[in-house]
Amino acid sequence: MKILKEVIRKNIRVMAVFAVMVAANATIFALYDIITEPMIYAVILTFVVMAVIFAIDLISENRKRNRRMSVLSSVASEWRNLPDAESLAEEDYIEIINALGELMEKVYDEESSDKQDMIDYYTAWVHQIKTPIAVMRLKLSDDTPEHHALLIELSRIEQYVEMVLQYIRIGSGTNDLVIREYDLDTLICESVRKFAPQFFEKKLQLIYEKTDATIVSDRKWFICILDQLLSNAVKYTSAGSVTISVKDSVLRVADTGIGIAPEDLPRIFEKGYTGTNGRIENRSSGLGLYLAKKAADLLSIRISAESVIGKGSTFILDLTQERVR
Repeated sequence: MKILKEVIRKNIRVMAVFAVMVAANATIFALYDIITEPMIYAVILTFVVMAVIFAIDLISENRKRNRRMSVLSSVASEWRNLPDAESLAEEDYIEIINALGELMEKVYDEESSDKQDMIDYYTAWVHQIKTPIAVMRLKLSDDTPEHHALLIELSRIEQYVEMVLQYIRIGSGTNDLVIREYDLDTLICESVRKFAPQFFEKKLQLIYEKTDATIVSDRKWFICILDQLLSNAVKYTSAGSVTISVKDSVLRVADTGIGIAPEDLPRIFEKGYTGTNGRIENRSSGLGLYLAKKAADLLSIRISAESVIGKGSTFILDLTQERVR
């Protein structure tokens, strides 16, 4: 319908002139009492010719519109392949589009270069900072309360440094997935060991029953998810326990912490969203659960949460897509 209207609009003047000429000729023939049969034939012949031209124009316009729609669907790469201009105005518009396309490519190249420089810098920083952290850990080898407290803080620093690296990797498009079968218990224990000092410091009980399940996934990103869920559980639980359970291809991490407000629950996986707890505790970046969600999406794991204020929260990983056995 849009194409038909466009063709009519383009030819409206010709059609109007044709109608005026037919009316004028008919009037003249009538005034001079001239036989109208030849004029009728001429009008019919002219009408047929105009109809053919109109149909050809309609088909041509339809092809050009399809070509434009094809370019529109992938404009970032196809903006140079616009249909040839058939008027001065179309030629000007194509020049404008070409200028904008070249500007877009220039901005994109500059942005990509800046982003890569940032990724390279932070990746190097993360690897460099690990050396003094390792040295500090060696220095804090004495079995004293002060050293234990400092080791716990050092463990937190290591977690935050690792989170920086994970955040960079997941946003860079180079996630280097290595998919293979893993023992689920091994992955869970590896993540739990990182938080052992914090469990000890806060006197939290860890409830976990060994599972014989295996999972086909990427080790690095799956542990990243577990790390973020355990970090949250320990951070917001001052007393009680953290429970890890696996049943029917579903892994749950439950705590007895402060819980999540109902109005915050739908938004906890949003980037930078800290919610009521983050504002009260004043130690939330709003990136941990966002990173867990991004990693879960990467591995086709459905992640969700349930919570009751004052009673705790449960984070649920549906591992059906990961083929838990």
